[in-house]
Amino acid sequence: MSILRKKKIENILKEAEAGHGDGHAAGLKKVLGVKDLTFLGIAAVVGAGIFSTIGGAAFNGGPGVSILFIITAITCGFSALCYAEFASRVPVSGSAYTYSYVSFGELVAWIIGWALILEYAIGNIVVAISWSGYFNNLLEHVFHVHLPDWMLVDPQTASAAFAKATSELAQNPALTAKEIETYNFAIKAYNEAPHIGNTPVFFNLPAFIIVCLVTWLAYIGIKESKQSANFMVIFKVAVIIFVIIAGAFFVDTNNWQPFMPNGFEGVLKGVSAVFYAYIGFDAISTIAEECKNPQRDLPRSMIYSLLICTVLYIAIALVLTGIESYSSFDGVDDPLAFVFENRAPWIEKIISVSAVVATTSVLLVFQIGQPRIWMSMSRDGLLPKVFQKIHPKYQTPSFATIITGVIVGAGALFLQSGLVTDLTSIGTLFAFILVCGGVLLLPPMPKQKGKFKIPYINGRLIVPALYVLFIYFFRQRIFDAVTNIGAEAYQEILFLIFLLIALWITFKTAVHQYSFIPVMGVLSCMYLLIEIPAVSWFWFFIWMVLGLLIYILYGYRHSKLAPSKNGIS
Repeated sequence: MSILRKKKIENILKEAEAGHGDGHAAGLKKVLGVKDLTFLGIAAVVGAGIFSTIGGAAFNGGPGVSILFIITAITCGFSALCYAEFASRVPVSGSAYTYSYVSFGELVAWIIGWALILEYAIGNIVVAISWSGYFNNLLEHVFHVHLPDWMLVDPQTASAAFAKATSELAQNPALTAKEIETYNFAIKAYNEAPHIGNTPVFFNLPAFIIVCLVTWLAYIGIKESKQSANFMVIFKVAVIIFVIIAGAFFVDTNNWQPFMPNGFEGVLKGVSAVFYAYIGFDAISTIAEECKNPQRDLPRSMIYSLLICTVLYIAIALVLTGIESYSSFDGVDDPLAFVFENRAPWIEKIISVSAVVATTSVLLVFQIGQPRIWMSMSRDGLLPKVFQKIHPKYQTPSFATIITGVIVGAGALFLQSGLVTDLTSIGTLFAFILVCGGVLLLPPMPKQKGKFKIPYINGRLIVPALYVLFIYFFRQRIFDAVTNIGAEAYQEILFLIFLLIALWITFKTAVHQYSFIPVMGVLSCMYLLIEIPAVSWFWFFIWMVLGLLIYILYGYRHSKLAPSKNGIS
């Protein structure tokens, strides 16, 4: 009756070897090799982060944001190695959900599966909204086509812009001509929108349309999706390399001084935006059943895609902050196009095309990944059987793909993107923590040819030493948090809680000689979690409560591991 009942790796492997996906006739095409998987990883990682959110991170962190990319890459690197070992041992669809089922049991698996819905389905909303902005920019600057403004924005953003514009024009006499023009534009767009009664109508039509098109592509087959993703990756990586080379000629090294204008805290303010840029690499693990040799190719492709994307991100960050002062990126949603706007307008047009292609590829990979999470949860009995339905012709999880399209499409029409970014980061970091922690619970396995295994590095001395260094470098923050604990914001309270948990993990590592890599994966992801704003945590807990209700009312009783399903009275 335990809610922590676990799946056994040996049973999963027997079923996989028999040609079944986790106990069911999979019906999924095994067409993906290491090159395809690497391209899909790059397709998921290089998107809105490099074309959009990097601007806000650069404004807060200055040129030092490049350090944040390195820190985040190392953090994701620890997680990627843990994902790689799980992918080698458990070569089936389901990603962190399936891995947690093996390591921690059913309840934790459900929680992480529910969190992954945030990462893949809900998180794709912000990518669709970014795509809409790039597409509209492309229409206006290249084809000189102007869509009505009420078709391009969500209701909350339009109302907030109208309220701010009205207030600023009425109360601030020192506005610049450009600010006055911007505020008048917001008021005009609000007043010209169609109304239902007294309520103006706003929605993001391009975002909805691209979600529908990408969902259709994901529906008709993995082979077609693979070919499309490969083409888009080659194109956008070529453009990014071109931008790095071309931008180098405009770099003024004086813009790199000071390197961290707002200190290390300013650099860390961009953690959600930067981490959001990296989360796609784990999407590869959701398509394990469509790999020709998952135990060999999945680990390689995860590491390859992470390394390639890290190099691209660091180079772009340095070029952007070298061309323009970090202070210029305040409120800039298209930083790559922004820096070339007055220097080389023809490059701006190329970037506009590439941004549309890049975000399309991210949408595609996430729309492929999410249905396979639904499918895996359904196979285990935690969701209704219809979610595991495989299309007889296209050999894709058809119903789950349609449901994913409906959720993302509706969200892209009406929701703001900022909150979704932070929610996605929370869900992803929880997944990473459980995958890294889960590796520590796996039974020992000798190194086997063709299978990836994390190299064992004894953390007995290294982890305590790093903990002491962390305390030293953050001693002022610790002192302030403890001294003012009654008046501190929630973030400093979380910071102190993190220190206590990290101390406990450090002690356990010293006693049991845990492997350094998974321990550091847990600790680094936990630290990134505490930097996420409070409002996102509030919505995340609401999401978790909803998920637990579904599990209690349906999943617990219908689970394949429930006593009634196993003939136990």
